[in-house]
Amino acid sequence: MTPRLVADTGTTNDDPLARRFAFALSMAREAGRLAMRYFRSRDLSISQKGLRDLVTAADHAVDALIRTKIAENFPEDGILTEETAGAISGTTWVIDPIDGTGNFARGIACFAISIAVCVDGVTQIGVVFDPAADEMFAARRGRGAFCNGTPLGVSKTTQLAEATVDAGYSRKAPLPDYVALLARLLDAGCDFVQFGSAARGLAHVAAGRVDGFIEAHLFAWDVLAGLLLVQEASGFSTDFLLTGNWESGQPVLACTPGLSAALTEIA
Repeated sequence: MTPRLVADTGTTNDDPLARRFAFALSMAREAGRLAMRYFRSRDLSISQKGLRDLVTAADHAVDALIRTKIAENFPEDGILTEETAGAISGTTWVIDPIDGTGNFARGIACFAISIAVCVDGVTQIGVVFDPAADEMFAARRGRGAFCNGTPLGVSKTTQLAEATVDAGYSRKAPLPDYVALLARLLDAGCDFVQFGSAARGLAHVAAGRVDGFIEAHLFAWDVLAGLLLVQEASGFSTDFLLTGNWESGQPVLACTPGLSAALTEIA
């Protein structure tokens, strides 16, 4: 029997969010299959949006697939993705078709499809699917976070000297600031990694595999789904405000609550 991906969330007939949640899970898996076909064939047609900011044919194909399916099933909803500008409405889908394109383009199997659904500026649904590992991370606000049917919980770590943090780097932030951040982490005895996918890194925090995630500049499509996973796994995160310009970048910190004070000071 196929395991439930999440706890019972109500019938899809009488709950608009339940319908969208079921659709997001199905869509993430379909998008993952498409992404993996490109990943395995290495037919990527890589181009650059900016300095070291890669985009592949797979990004565009997965983006088009998701946008088309959402428009067909929920025509009243807004859609905002990394690859194409979108319209914002009361209910808006915020999507990164392939988060971790740099890894994807180099044949490194650390990337994810990230799908969030926001209602009046609050994230209600978060789905992060890693097709290479066949891991479906999913959360609904107030209903918990799960990976392939198993409930998620952040780590119990309380000391930086025992912690591992995903310290993401953005070229939109000054390099000296990033180097200084790494120095502060190391001085505190903290190990760091860099997965190259914010969605995947946040999912790792929610699963208790790493203790925190820090990056100085990320966009809504990078993090909204992953931040909900962390929150629903009883983790701490800074607010990623959706007021004003939805496409503006912001710093992100998410971690186990026992490290929130120390990492907030370090970040």
